Amino acid sequence: MKTTTRRTKDGTVVRYLHLAHNDWDSDAGRSKPRIVYSFGRADALDRAAIKRLIGALSRLLGAEATSTPPDAPADLVFTDSRSFGGTYVLDALWRRLGIGSQIRELLAGRKLDAARVERVLFALVANRALAASSKLAAVDWICNDAHIDGLAAVGDDACYRAMDELLAIEPTLAEQVYFQVTDLLNLEVDLLFFDTTNTYFELDEADAELPRDKHGRITDDPDKAADQRGFRAFGKSKDGRDDLPQVVVGMAVTRDGIPVRVWCWPGGTADSKLIQQVKDDMRAWSLSRIVWVADRGFSSSDNRRELMRGAGGYIIGEKLRSGSAEVKAALSRQGRYATVRDNLQVKEVNIGSDDRFVLCYNPVQADRDAAVRAKLVAQLEEAIADTDKLARHERARLEGVISTKPGLKRFLRVTPGGLLRIDNKKIAAEANLDGKYLLRSSDPKLSPEDIALGYKQLLEVERGWKDMKSIIDLRPVYHRLEDRIRAHVLLCWLALLLIRVAENTSGVTWNRIRTELQRLHAITFTGPAGTFRQTTQLSKTQRDLLVALSIETPKTILDATPATR
Repeated sequence: MKTTTRRTKDGTVVRYLHLAHNDWDSDAGRSKPRIVYSFGRADALDRAAIKRLIGALSRLLGAEATSTPPDAPADLVFTDSRSFGGTYVLDALWRRLGIGSQIRELLAGRKLDAARVERVLFALVANRALAASSKLAAVDWICNDAHIDGLAAVGDDACYRAMDELLAIEPTLAEQVYFQVTDLLNLEVDLLFFDTTNTYFELDEADAELPRDKHGRITDDPDKAADQRGFRAFGKSKDGRDDLPQVVVGMAVTRDGIPVRVWCWPGGTADSKLIQQVKDDMRAWSLSRIVWVADRGFSSSDNRRELMRGAGGYIIGEKLRSGSAEVKAALSRQGRYATVRDNLQVKEVNIGSDDRFVLCYNPVQADRDAAVRAKLVAQLEEAIADTDKLARHERARLEGVISTKPGLKRFLRVTPGGLLRIDNKKIAAEANLDGKYLLRSSDPKLSPEDIALGYKQLLEVERGWKDMKSIIDLRPVYHRLEDRIRAHVLLCWLALLLIRVAENTSGVTWNRIRTELQRLHAITFTGPAGTFRQTTQLSKTQRDLLVALSIETPKTILDATPATR
């Protein structure tokens, strides 16, 4: 037990009684008391209620109890069990990164309960990381399946209002989170990786076209209108779902895999417009010089020009099969490769351009490319075998069928007489590209090795998209309003941020962390003496995870409420 005192306005000293537990503070080198439950003023204790609670706890301990009050009540009733470990760890990381406090500060002064909105937003983020579902299902999960500290229940309207508030504070929140995360985790941010994906909607028709500014947001100012486009619009999808309306989602990631910001644009938005907004937004953060790393889809001259605006540079993959003069010149240059690491070989080639070109070669990938090509050629040979005996129109029909299969079409040659043959020159040209990829960089200081390894780390963005789609359930999206769609993407970003921090800190994959921690539950007992909630016993694996994440073990008794008469 612990006693504290307070002095009232009239000078009277009042004693308060608390149930306390001593925790060892390794930094201070001593134990510190932590208040588990407060009984209120010592001169106004409800002793009967305390006695009933002691009796209930003694019966729970059974034979281990040292004594049982004579007026102990009947056995406690087990009334509820909720998953606790996952939300506990995510909440600890949420607080460590200062996201909760930043949200409350940004919402302060508005006509709302900032603390509750912050709790609702955390609950929605935790839902995406632990049991991704629609908003209606998320409400049921929060109210019945998960223990969220400070949020016992929530309604649909409160979730939607919280999403609206998140969208309103997003520009400032994203900047504050960026600097907090990079400072706290000592991240290297000399390279920022950028890539896009699409998320689609199960709709037959696109949204009505509306005037939009250069950043794709709706505007009523005709002078700022740069385009007419619906938000959910048809465009070329990276997932082959061109038949459904979609939006474009972009993400910037550090070399450690930490997502620092996301963007959302109408479907079909040109890459140059995406790059323009990304550069403008990141420049507003007053960052030091940044080198952007992007995939081959951003290699056009317009995109490179946008990436070069202001301080910074780029590393971009070049399309080897583009047929451009620069690619041909780079591939034709002689020279030896230098082995760097992970079977990666690089050589810088000078073709008289302002940009630097680095040719990379991976022997393992070369063997894989050759095996895939051999399999495709064998399939093509089988498909065109004995076709010389067919009528010309039958061969033309088969040629049309093969043309729908890009892998086979690449190696097909049709003679002037309409005969189908294997294109050996094409096979030889493809063999010359096995295991190779070409990089373009505007940075004069980076070594060829740094350029190659920097581009290789672009896989972190691709891994981020994979997790956004498989774990966090980015798509398909069921929201209808544009602002709600944008807020949904922001929730997915915050969830991925917490996941990556957990993985990088512990060295354990999120799937394993989630599986182990979700086995830790908060259970509720109710009896005549009152209600209390406690956690199940930690397993060794769970304790090891908490140690790896530098998170304190949760207290056994989460809360206790004596019955009132």
